[in-house]
Amino acid sequence: MKATDTRDGRLVMVPLGGAGEIGMNLTLYGHAGKWLMVDLGITFADESLPGIDILMPDPAFIEGEKDDLVALVLTHAHEDHLGAVHHLWPRLRCPVYATRFAASILRRKLAEVGLEDVVPIHIYEPGDRLDLAPFTVTPIGITHSIPESMSLAVETAVGTVMHSGDWKLDDTPLVGDVTDRETLRAFGEKGVLALVCDSTNVFNATRSGSEADVRESLLPLLRDKPGRIAITTFASNVARFESIARVAEALERHLVVVGRSLWRILDASREAGYLRDLPPIIADKDAGFLPRDKVLLLCTGCQGEPQGAMGRISNGEHRHITLSKGDTVVFSSKIIPGNERTLFALHNRLARDGIEVITEKDHFVHVSGHPGREELAEMYALVRPRLAVPVHGEARHIAEHARFALSLQVPQAVSVANGDVLELGPGKPRVIGQVPAGRLAYDGEADLVAPDGELIRRRRRLMFNGVIVVTVVLDQSGDLAADPSVSPVGVADEENDGFDDDMSDAVARSIEAMPPRLRFDDGKVIEAVRKAIRAAVRARVERRPHLDVNVLRIGARR
Repeated sequence: MKATDTRDGRLVMVPLGGAGEIGMNLTLYGHAGKWLMVDLGITFADESLPGIDILMPDPAFIEGEKDDLVALVLTHAHEDHLGAVHHLWPRLRCPVYATRFAASILRRKLAEVGLEDVVPIHIYEPGDRLDLAPFTVTPIGITHSIPESMSLAVETAVGTVMHSGDWKLDDTPLVGDVTDRETLRAFGEKGVLALVCDSTNVFNATRSGSEADVRESLLPLLRDKPGRIAITTFASNVARFESIARVAEALERHLVVVGRSLWRILDASREAGYLRDLPPIIADKDAGFLPRDKVLLLCTGCQGEPQGAMGRISNGEHRHITLSKGDTVVFSSKIIPGNERTLFALHNRLARDGIEVITEKDHFVHVSGHPGREELAEMYALVRPRLAVPVHGEARHIAEHARFALSLQVPQAVSVANGDVLELGPGKPRVIGQVPAGRLAYDGEADLVAPDGELIRRRRRLMFNGVIVVTVVLDQSGDLAADPSVSPVGVADEENDGFDDDMSDAVARSIEAMPPRLRFDDGKVIEAVRKAIRAAVRARVERRPHLDVNVLRIGARR
């Protein structure tokens, strides 16, 4: 029997994303021949993937099992949990379950690809019992940095799995509900087979802190700042949005929202009943009419993204917003691992212009939405699982989380990676196999490509080795009608060393050396030109540039 065949009554868990990484979450539960999917998110690409902004899990395995996929249940509205739905749902075509707020965010994404009236979205509330046979799913309200985040109690004939989602224990979250400890405790008392749990902050010894404390910290920090104040944070942090609006109000500054994703979150929040009683919010195009010391800008781009508002402002590329000496920028967010170089470059650009830069390293301007060790210990005390399954972390987070769970007297902990088939029961939990668990890269429009495919490999070659475009014009006799045109880009110092002239001469010699009859074969001409260019390049630099050779013919052959 295949490891993924659960018709014998086994219960298995298969992560296709989010195990061994932070982001791109996709977890499958299999039982009685059926599958339940929890979350379908994205992660952001780095400079190693030229032209690519986002990545998502490759759903090939579950696509092959889609007839037995009972539903996709979304835990909350963050991009790394629902950002791939509008890209990948056509491959799955299953019912989708979401809270009202998450559904509001999702519908906007579906509208971008014409699927808003196609995807069946079912709204659930905390405490509902979703009958998704052979699974019964109970959403449990938890606190996170976005409203309506849920843990999921997944009940089966084998036992109950508690899927934590992203969470923290914050008794003053300001926006959204406090974690429902009583329901978590009730499931723990009934018996929980496994806790599949967030590992993001497992190295933090203390609690993550409260959103209310951030709001109290921002006001005295910014009270006496001259000029414009700009704050950048994650667009989805609705509580932080409200905190910044209240700080602007207390400072008698107008709140100017800069960035489309912030406006989308604002619209979705108001639709779901949040952020409705804020002071008036100003569009960026109107900021120039206000005194600089009466403006507080709330901007996207807290991770230094080139297309984020803060990145464009720092480069002087924003249409409506500028910053200058004496202004202040607050990065009210965590530095996500892997973004350090891009973000520090942004900090330095601002500092060189005389702008004060404040980060979480300097002052208390951010709290995480994920649990530290004290919160993890409390969660394990509430749920009392027989098995800990750390996810939502890199390999080092997962390994440390497993060790920590065992120190809390959890009987067993299992570390998993994307593609592992973990048998949860009956019997002793163990990894019994693997399934394909790759990534897909979004290449604009509707194109999804393999990050390790030929398209990306060619882009890397262009990025690191440059390109040379060669055009040769042959007359009716097969002779050169003009000097070959050679245009190198990013290959060598082409401006002052005559490199292109040398290559043009080499191309001319190669064609003149060809037997006349072969000059009428475009393939032979291109081959000769390529050999000549490669030899000329090797004589100058150790590169293998991409070659694009064009052969043009004038007149008719004699």
